[in-house]
Amino acid sequence: MSALTPSRSFCGLRHGATDWNRQGLFQGRTDNPLNEDGLRQAHEAAVVLRGAGISRIVASPLVRAARTAAIIADAISVPLTIDDGIVEFDFGSFEGLPVRDLMVKHGVNSATGLVSILPADGESWEAMTERSLACVSGWLERHPADHFLFVCHDAVMQGMANALTGSYFKNSHGTPFRYVRDAAQWRVEQFVI
Repeated sequence: MSALTPSRSFCGLRHGATDWNRQGLFQGRTDNPLNEDGLRQAHEAAVVLRGAGISRIVASPLVRAARTAAIIADAISVPLTIDDGIVEFDFGSFEGLPVRDLMVKHGVNSATGLVSILPADGESWEAMTERSLACVSGWLERHPADHFLFVCHDAVMQGMANALTGSYFKNSHGTPFRYVRDAAQWRVEQFVI
């Protein structure tokens, strides 16, 4: 495990849905708001997380994540901080294009395949993973008594999951997950009440 490896377990949540999510477009740094589904998903996540012991929320600055986090923070009465370290991946020239079309065009059908075709004019997958893990690790180290929820984005959550567990996972909007550390082993599991 590297120095970027978080010292303990934490929770992550992908923001509620936007219109671009529903249209299957690469969203990246485009600052789209939540749609009606996304607002509903944020409120449902708050219900799931009530009583879960979360004591601090950190969110990406993009409005879809920050709004999701604010809804949850208000509902469970915990502090919310915005941190650029978990902002979404920069997809470069793929931004706004249909994900499925590019996967078909390049003959890929998995998250690993998708990562392999990302354009050179965006952020590197490794850089995004490193900054995200550094952000999470820093918060965990500075606040050892807090139980964290990081409200961010699919690429951020997938990059961290792959770095920690060696695989990607099925991630849904507004669904909380636990990144669980057992000794030196990590797993990602859906949060259930």
